[in-house]
Amino acid sequence: MTEPIRTYRVVQWATGNIGSRTLRGAAEHPRLDLVGVLVHSAAKAGLDAGELGGCAPLGVRATTELDDVLALKPDCVLYAPLELDADAVCALLASGINIVSTRTDFHHPAAMDQALRGRVEAACDEGGSSIHSTGSSPGFVTEALPLVLASLQRRLEGMVVEEFADLSRRPSPELLFEVMGFGSRQEEFDQSRLASLRASFAPSLRVVADALGLPVEHSEAHGEFAYARSRTTIAAGVLDAGTVAAQRVTVAWTRAGRPVLRFRATWYCTEDLDRDWELRDNGWRLTVDGDAPLDVSIRFPVAPENAAATYPAYTANRAVNAVPWVCAAPAGILTTADLPHLVSPFA
Repeated sequence: MTEPIRTYRVVQWATGNIGSRTLRGAAEHPRLDLVGVLVHSAAKAGLDAGELGGCAPLGVRATTELDDVLALKPDCVLYAPLELDADAVCALLASGINIVSTRTDFHHPAAMDQALRGRVEAACDEGGSSIHSTGSSPGFVTEALPLVLASLQRRLEGMVVEEFADLSRRPSPELLFEVMGFGSRQEEFDQSRLASLRASFAPSLRVVADALGLPVEHSEAHGEFAYARSRTTIAAGVLDAGTVAAQRVTVAWTRAGRPVLRFRATWYCTEDLDRDWELRDNGWRLTVDGDAPLDVSIRFPVAPENAAATYPAYTANRAVNAVPWVCAAPAGILTTADLPHLVSPFA
């Protein structure tokens, strides 16, 4: 596919932590023209897009109405809500509006709920439109980067994508203690949480398996905990000795009982643990077992005081940069393997 060089009209859908960043990215992109914003809060309705995106006024007012978005006839919607609205997604696609989403619902068509897949594909056919899910993780590190590293191989036995996050300076007690279970004495992972992580990462890894022709049979997910050896104070509160202080989740595709592609996330609040886990700075590590073996580390060189302002860019920017390529692609649910490398202009 040749590089798209025209300007595309874009609407931002939802302006939360990621959506506000994709909004700003769209406003800054030289080949995107931000023409609308949809919000879900009445308090945000009518506000200038620049205020919602944390930048200078843009002369675009936010709306809560789908019909207002449809009337704008944009080329693409940057879709970043907390909850999926399948009716709205299908209405946009059927109207000929492409979608790039930071949600994980559309990474791999075969992994989708088949009723939803049927509706979305019918809407794409009707409107001649496309939809693509992407971000940093899952997305860039579980799809785009593995495909690039695999281009150096002629024999590939397996690949592991690891993610590391030090949460000790994150001042989010609700997230850490209530959602993730840090500071508790639980011994087994919540099965619904494991199912959610598997639903997010297994389809993404399957994109790589299918693109490389790697035969895989089953996906699995499991989680484990490490506990604080002593009472520890973190930004979110206090971890008592003997409570959850680190957790590791692995999502894998296997063949003949052996893992072929794995994603492993290690989230920790202290290094003073009762288990000998490898703990790295915030970032990723990819290990390739092949005839050209690789061990690639990517560190996020972000000071703790800048983390909240910087980290959303890792997810948001790839989605923004994908817009011209998705708009230029054939209709349908597009995976990373269906698109060329996302080359973004900066001027």
